[in-house]
Amino acid sequence: MNHAGVILANGAPNLVIYSSSTVSAGNLHYEIHLNLYIGGMNMKKKSIVFILALIIAMSLPAIAFAEDTIDKGDTTFSMLSSALVFFMTPGLALFYGGMVRRKNVLNTMMSSFIIIGIITVQWVLIGYSICFGSDKFHLFGGLDFIGFKGVGAAPNPDYAATIPHAAFAVYQLMFAIITPALITGAFAERMRFPAMIAFVLLWSTFVYDPLAHWVWGAGGWLKNLGALDFAGGNVVHISSGIAGLIACIVIGSRKKSKSTPIVPHNIPFVLIGGAILWFGWFGFNGGSALAADGLAVNAFAVTHISAASALVSWVIVETLHHDKPTLLGAVTGAVVGLVAITPAAGFVTPLSAIIIGLFVSPLCYLGVSVLKAKFGYDDALDAFGCHGIGGIWGALATGLFATKSVNPAGADGLFYGNPAQLGVQVISIIATVALSAILTFIILKVVSLFTSLRVSEKEE
Repeated sequence: MNHAGVILANGAPNLVIYSSSTVSAGNLHYEIHLNLYIGGMNMKKKSIVFILALIIAMSLPAIAFAEDTIDKGDTTFSMLSSALVFFMTPGLALFYGGMVRRKNVLNTMMSSFIIIGIITVQWVLIGYSICFGSDKFHLFGGLDFIGFKGVGAAPNPDYAATIPHAAFAVYQLMFAIITPALITGAFAERMRFPAMIAFVLLWSTFVYDPLAHWVWGAGGWLKNLGALDFAGGNVVHISSGIAGLIACIVIGSRKKSKSTPIVPHNIPFVLIGGAILWFGWFGFNGGSALAADGLAVNAFAVTHISAASALVSWVIVETLHHDKPTLLGAVTGAVVGLVAITPAAGFVTPLSAIIIGLFVSPLCYLGVSVLKAKFGYDDALDAFGCHGIGGIWGALATGLFATKSVNPAGADGLFYGNPAQLGVQVISIIATVALSAILTFIILKVVSLFTSLRVSEKEE
């Protein structure tokens, strides 16, 4: 827009030109302003300057100032959520470290902590691109972002239009780190460290990364099918729980585990680690909204509600079974409540979160106390009992309790008039279990060709 007018300055008339040009290009908005005050000239000069200035103002390209779609509040929220999820892996190290025998605490904690380093490097080189690169056959991403090429300050509208692409990539990295760390609880106290490193790298590349693309990647087949997984029920918990089950079966039981009780060496470690996990889970679920908005608030609230509900439920079940509760049980109950609400956090109401938490504890308690003894597998720290079973229940519960009143971009579940959604969730569970089970077995067998999976009996 352009305006011209006359103002008085020091009692003398002055001609004023105001010109503004605006243009939008993609996500960028440019604007230029020109203000010209003409005074102290004779009328002929003023007329010439006026005409020239007007022509220039009308023809100048819009190059002066740029605005983009990045929202500072959303970006800050995403960065804080990334830090919270990162903190969960050291928390897991404490949680797992407190549950093993004293002689194995450093190895167990190192197994979680080293994964921060190796998966970060893998993620930057190829992992992120496999997850979120351009779709290939609806199964995995291409190599668009190999070496974090093109992952910078500009947003990626396919995933998060209001935060920098790098912020999204780093946030997703924290999920890629903690998922294989969860698996290590299943084979704690008996897997060789070099074999564990090789297994984690291969598993992340061939299981986690493609599965994340299936569920969250643009064009992934489970996403296209309509599967709901807000923050990682399938991608994180079911995949890691199933992998843990296969790993502990392939590697075998700990020496004398069936004849000698193996008790946690430091319950305060378990409590501190569990509390850190609970704290970090607010970023895990709330941050998955990728914006500081009402959906994030709902995810934040139902995360806490489900954990609290499951804590109470576990204490009740344990008391009925053993006549008294334990602190280890109470912390475990809170964790399985967090696991179960993960896929549902962006789709269910607080009342549904209570129900999800109440039911997950009896199911996981059954897995930990009954199924493990009945079938004889040595899931040392109950990776399958907590994350596998809890994740499966959470995915099913999403198909039961999801409602568009919470998230219009989601879907209604069975109890809101859409039984088909439950069927979609079942398909997603079967696909996740099959992928993780088959490839985990293959990867372990491949690693065993080059190095022993298990420490020697003397070392154990």
